[in-house]
Amino acid sequence: MSAPLLVAALLDPGIVTALDAPRWTGLLTAARAERLIGTLAERLRGLAVPPEVAAILADASLDAERDRRQALWEIDRAMAALAPLDCPVVLLKGSAFAAAGLLAGQGRAIGDLDILVPRDRLEDVEAALLGAGWEWVKPDPYDDAYYRRWMHELPPLIHVERDRMIDVHHTILPLTARPRPDAAALIADAVPLSGGVSVLRIDDMLCHAAAHLIADGDMAGGLRNLWDIHCLLVEHGEAAGFWAGLEERARHHGLRGPMRRAVRLSHRIFATPIPADWRAGGTLDGLFAARLLARTSWGREARPLLRFGFYVRSHLLRMPPLMLARHLWTKWRKGYRPVG
Repeated sequence: MSAPLLVAALLDPGIVTALDAPRWTGLLTAARAERLIGTLAERLRGLAVPPEVAAILADASLDAERDRRQALWEIDRAMAALAPLDCPVVLLKGSAFAAAGLLAGQGRAIGDLDILVPRDRLEDVEAALLGAGWEWVKPDPYDDAYYRRWMHELPPLIHVERDRMIDVHHTILPLTARPRPDAAALIADAVPLSGGVSVLRIDDMLCHAAAHLIADGDMAGGLRNLWDIHCLLVEHGEAAGFWAGLEERARHHGLRGPMRRAVRLSHRIFATPIPADWRAGGTLDGLFAARLLARTSWGREARPLLRFGFYVRSHLLRMPPLMLARHLWTKWRKGYRPVG
């Protein structure tokens, strides 16, 4: 299995000096598959590695730096479009890590620009972005209506010239999910940066990461998300009152269970230092860890039955069974098939 080797290399980069060619292949393919190749390159910086590996890592570093620069430019362009609205705009995920200079942003792959705005300003934000060159990615009326009625974000938009996507969130979990995070508090307590934009405060960043990892999707590619959590905890976990504050904030957002599991998984997989009382529980943590580490020695996803189980779980988390059945039937009739 290559995912455990990737974890080991991220935590103790010096181990790579003893790798043979097949294990290097497994490490690099797993890192690419988990979108952690830039992070790995950052962690291995300065170590003596085979020339072929050095070239791959150099390219990964260049790609990560390009991602960072593009993310900052997309933030600038989005804020230029939204500035006249006098509307709070909060960065999420990788763009937030990059803009705030956080450890989690070092070498991180950054794709779409994710922002959070008040739900009652969605129409204004949508109109401003459409007027500034963004257009809809999902023209299908069913998808559009589904996003607007049930999801935590608008349908994704892409810029006609720069080919970069933006996801406009009004909360951090679908409206059909059981937890109902306090979106107003996320926005009100955000930390301002320059340029009129903000980022979530650290405990809210962790709540968002835990919600995304545990309470939303099927955990595909979740190792990168768990690395984000690890980095945030390592960087801020020793602050006075941090853990009590994180517990209270997660409880406030209805995310105590997902937050606790995410922290335990971070400790289990990345040896993240956590208080003893956060290690209790976790009867099913082994299944979650197995899902996160399900990669073959060639970086391909393994354990198809386990992955399918988490795929089903992800849909059940998002909506009640009858609604899920209607939704899947509609998508099936339209030709959608899950990638397996």
